[in-house]
Parts: sequence; C-alpha cells; structure tokens
Amino acid sequence: MTKADIVARIAQNTGMTKADTAEVLDALLETISTALGRGEKIEMRGFGNFKVEKRKARVARNPKTGTEIRIPPRVVPVFKPSDRLKARVQKN
Repeated sequence: MTKADIVARIAQNTGMTKADTAEVLDALLETISTALGRGEKIEMRGFGNFKVEKRKARVARNPKTGTEIRIPPRVVPVFKPSDRLKARVQKN
C-alpha cells in the first residue's frame, strides 16, 4: 500500500477531499519525524510506540571478502506495535 492508497482510503472513509487528507497525513508524518529527531517517544494507544534507540559501534564482516568493517554508533527510529495491533494482524 502506498501513501496515495492511504490518502484515498482515508478520504473515502471521512468524506474529506484527497488534497485535505494528504495535507493532514503530511502534517502527521512531519510531526512524528520532528519529534523523533528531538529524541521524543511517541505513543499511539492501540497502534504502537515510536522511539529512538542508540546502537553501539560494532565490528561486522563483509561476507564476500571476510574483511572486518567497523560500523560506527548510530541512532535509529524504532516502532513497537501494540498488543491490539499484533492481535489484529494475527487474526487476518
């Protein structure tokens, strides 16, 4: 499912125009991105949590050549689905 598909379904279910729906969706995604960029946790009850985790530096191997590669520490966004979302996915 693409962003356009999501916009179309929301517009159909709410009666909003696709343009208005796209604007709201863009604002939601921007808000989530900005909050994660500040290191904030986002909790959407019944859906899941978004947060930022720090990954430590590590040494990995290139599987083709076997040489070691140093991977620097980094910060990554993480999503943890709620139990309700997990149950709904399992049901379908």
